[in-house]
Amino acid sequence: MDSNQFSMAGTSGRLASLIFLCCLLACKVPDDKVWPRNQSLPLFNPHVPDFICEIEASKVPPIDAQAEDWFLEARAMEDPEIAVEDRDYKKIVALTRQAAERLHWKAMLNLASLYVEGRDPLYGEEEAVQLVEKAMRLGIPAAYDRMGTYYANGTGVNGDITRAYAFWQKAAQMGNPQAMDFLSDKLNVGPANEGAGYWANIPVAIKMMECAFSQGYGPVAYNLSYMYASPRMASGRVSGPRTSETKALALKVLHEGVAFGCEKCANKLKIEFGDPFDLANMLVPYIDKARAERYGVLSRALGFNPNRRFPNLDKILPLPPADLPPWDGQRKSLLDAAMGVRPPPAIPQASAASLLQKPYFLAADYALRPAGLHSDAPTAPFSAYWQPAQGQGVTEPARLFRKGEEFRHFSVLDADGKTRYGPVTWGQCLTIRHNRGAVEPCAAHGLLREVARPEPLLSCACGQACPVSGVWQPWVAVDHPLQAIVNQYWRQAWLTQGAPFPQPRRDWLLDLPDGEVTWHLMDMSLPDLG
Repeated sequence: MDSNQFSMAGTSGRLASLIFLCCLLACKVPDDKVWPRNQSLPLFNPHVPDFICEIEASKVPPIDAQAEDWFLEARAMEDPEIAVEDRDYKKIVALTRQAAERLHWKAMLNLASLYVEGRDPLYGEEEAVQLVEKAMRLGIPAAYDRMGTYYANGTGVNGDITRAYAFWQKAAQMGNPQAMDFLSDKLNVGPANEGAGYWANIPVAIKMMECAFSQGYGPVAYNLSYMYASPRMASGRVSGPRTSETKALALKVLHEGVAFGCEKCANKLKIEFGDPFDLANMLVPYIDKARAERYGVLSRALGFNPNRRFPNLDKILPLPPADLPPWDGQRKSLLDAAMGVRPPPAIPQASAASLLQKPYFLAADYALRPAGLHSDAPTAPFSAYWQPAQGQGVTEPARLFRKGEEFRHFSVLDADGKTRYGPVTWGQCLTIRHNRGAVEPCAAHGLLREVARPEPLLSCACGQACPVSGVWQPWVAVDHPLQAIVNQYWRQAWLTQGAPFPQPRRDWLLDLPDGEVTWHLMDMSLPDLG
């Protein structure tokens, strides 16, 4: 199942919110043909002359913090370390459904997967398709990718591979990295492959791969490394021999793919360093059995748990010519050193809202902020905190409404200054973490190590040299449109003193100005694995 806001959100984010609410409210379906599953889409075209990279994180509605915590709790309960028969799927479904009711888009798609897997006896494939359609109405790129998979597999719909490719094409154009990875692999064919004359489109394939990689999607790094190692013409024919520069670039992408959780990348590097198939063409500068052993440990860990990420890989396994730090040979110590870290959560200070009784109650961990989304409907269009919008003379605090629960009426002044009693416009409020803006990346339990906050706290701009060796976390404003793929533990980096900080455009292939990113020291502990 699938695991994994707007400084431009001032305008584009509010517009997106209004659009997705309108879509949500316009769910009356007079004819089967208007269901999203039946929409007319252009046929997949492998011959497109160009591909414009869109970022999925900037297209989706902002995620409610409390819903995110429910979602992560459910994900932790599906940890591969827990045997399937020992997992509490009743609670997993309940938590995922709670998050989905707040329009947490990943939870919506995970809930659909739980339905397909038969984890809730009251819901099945048809309900899963309807849930994916709801996400499609919200403009979620991943929902179009999922619908393509449903058509490919005949899940809740009549199997139709032509329609599947049309949905995957739409998902890729909207910014979904999984769809980009899949389609780019179909366009990445050499002249000897069957159908190469029709499918090959190497320039577009590379752009799709790079776009997916820029979003932290690790699996795409495996194919991208081949494109970098042996440059190809549009027809798929190799344009020239591998060079030291192309091999170094391919090696770097594979290594970063391991950090992003790519099992095939780790296995490839284990072979390259330990026993390459072609000594004359190997990507690595020399055979190194010690490095091969460490990549092997990471490969097996990712094979067992594909949710793992190793952002601090360079702490224990830097690329040559850097020396390998000592290691005690224990699997746990290697994995712990490479995984992401976070400080203990900041102690929340109770907000005014948290002191109120139900139905206004809000836990002290959260505060509220307007989402910029309004509704004139008589009932709540979805479960969330709502309060009368400003400018109506109503000071009612935000309270939690369930989907379909009636909004209250109030006495307000109309445009002529006369008192009237009736409905008002309601505005949605998102829960946000009440942590005073602390830099605290989140993940499901078990995917992060908790470490003490370093003293003093250090923050640096992209253009500075790293002042002290340690784990550094990039961060953008919490309302930035790319915060969902920057403020993540898997973006962390182990840097040595004097090294340059990663730059988004150069190192992440992400169109993000350096000045919008700051780096924060998370952990100064040096490698101690021997």
